[in-house]
Amino acid sequence: MADLAPQPLVMAGEAWSDYGLLDSGNGRKLERYGPYRFIRPEPQAMWQPRLSDAEWQADAEFIPGSDEDGGGRWHFNREVPRDGWELVWNEVKFTAQCTPFRHLGFFPDMAPVWEWMRGQLSGRDDAQTMNLFGYTGVGSLALSQCGPVTHVDASKKSVAQARDNAALSGMEDRSIRWLIDDAAKFTAREVRRERRYDGIILDPPKFGRGPKNETWRLEESLPGLIGDCRQLLDADSSFLFLTVYAVRMSALSIGGLLAEVFADLPGTIECGELAVREEGRGGRLLPTAIFARWSNA
Repeated sequence: MADLAPQPLVMAGEAWSDYGLLDSGNGRKLERYGPYRFIRPEPQAMWQPRLSDAEWQADAEFIPGSDEDGGGRWHFNREVPRDGWELVWNEVKFTAQCTPFRHLGFFPDMAPVWEWMRGQLSGRDDAQTMNLFGYTGVGSLALSQCGPVTHVDASKKSVAQARDNAALSGMEDRSIRWLIDDAAKFTAREVRRERRYDGIILDPPKFGRGPKNETWRLEESLPGLIGDCRQLLDADSSFLFLTVYAVRMSALSIGGLLAEVFADLPGTIECGELAVREEGRGGRLLPTAIFARWSNA
């Protein structure tokens, strides 16, 4: 029986050559993405910045809109390639880009998650894994060293970017199924097909629409999706990893959901927060998301 660990965890992302959190505070964060520096809103940075105003120089800053729907625009202080620039994480190459949604084409706080998943599948090259809401595919490319990957996202543009990142990494021949589909409907079809996976990662949005205008609302839709994911895993599977961003929800609540759904399987269920550690002395942790994970050693 999979038991829920009593203490929440923190999975902290550390800086690497192509990414670092330089400073944060007063509701903003200063980051480096390769040769460029960016300022973005960050409501959870409620403390004071450690660097001076003069040191908060950036190539661009995202200015949020006046509403609460995530609007806003980029203000560029210097020239930044509008079609993106190349970054590297371990053996994976991908394109970073200033998107209209304040993101830059990948989520750096997921780096410890990619490492963790590969650790769960250490030594394997035949593991069947699935990446739901896979975005631009960096996680799928990280998993592909362990075996075939099924990458699912409703956005045609995101899947095209993921395929471009595979080509940039020299991984276009890896066994990856790139699918433009509604994640919940695809997972339900996989259950009917009696498919089985060794690991599943899912990063569902708060709200979204599928390619056929299917509606996704996290609080309503997540329990059913987790139930279907459970049916695609068995006692020989290795993990499920769930991340949740930008919602009024506790890590304990999604941990409790997994504990209920995975009660008949062996293994461990843990929950907690994702965070990114600032570079420099002191290294404050900036929280970014909550997570829950099931692992079966």
